[in-house]
Amino acid sequence: VLQKGLKENFADAQVSVVDCPDLTKEPFNFPAKGICGKPRIADVGGVPYLVPIAQKEKVYDLNKVAKDIELPGAFILGAGAVSSRVLGINAELIPIVQTKSEKKPAVNGSYVAQINPADKGCLLEKYSSKYTDCEFGLLANLYASEGQPGKVIEVKANGRTGELNFVSCLRQTLEKHYGEKPVGMGGTFIIQKGKAKIHIMPPEFSACPLNTDEDVNNWLKFFEMKAPLICQPVIVSRDPGFDLRVEHTHCFSHHGEGGHYHQDTSPDSVQYLGYFQPAELLFRIDRPQETHLVGRD
Repeated sequence: VLQKGLKENFADAQVSVVDCPDLTKEPFNFPAKGICGKPRIADVGGVPYLVPIAQKEKVYDLNKVAKDIELPGAFILGAGAVSSRVLGINAELIPIVQTKSEKKPAVNGSYVAQINPADKGCLLEKYSSKYTDCEFGLLANLYASEGQPGKVIEVKANGRTGELNFVSCLRQTLEKHYGEKPVGMGGTFIIQKGKAKIHIMPPEFSACPLNTDEDVNNWLKFFEMKAPLICQPVIVSRDPGFDLRVEHTHCFSHHGEGGHYHQDTSPDSVQYLGYFQPAELLFRIDRPQETHLVGRD
């Protein structure tokens, strides 16, 4: 299904089932070996807690989320916002956490991408270099598993010929094939070659309400960042009525760049390599009562 859809949007695409590579090794350096074992997705909070006006009191903990999704000790990947209570500012969180279990403390391998106060560029830092908690704020889309080795879906796609970004292509392919039945996936992929359009939220929340997508885009800071970028996508083919963010991807690198992935900007030369696992369960945590569709891109 995925290969057929990708071939409509990429010059070359191959999808196969393989053994998950050891994710503790380069370039991932994750705290868990794989993305297998009781795979599940959690959509926590939401964009309505960020716009039109940020509700800074919305703070969550990945260790508690792991319990809420009935998988204490889960290995969690995904995309979210930092806890401004901890950092004192707003920034992009790239969560990569082996949550705490009865036997072991949490291992936080997350990254933070923020606007560098010195030169207004990207400042990417390891979360654990400054902080010891596992908090996040406002919103997150998370893929959780036992972090075990096992069989995964390997996706290779080179040379983008269509308009869709890699993640949207995967999601819309699933939606087209499975229709009403929601199918979710998570994992990790690398933009091996090329460049990508990435945004980072400013350190200060907007004082005036962000009421439209245009308002949000004017507030965000956009960059072109270079490969290799290691990305953590969370995808649900369609919203079964839970007010989900159906796709959300954050990325980090070992050259100081990272943030929220939008699209590659070098379609001819881009190369993607990903490892995905379909999720068995979907959890919706702290769903906003007042909602809208602004800022979901």
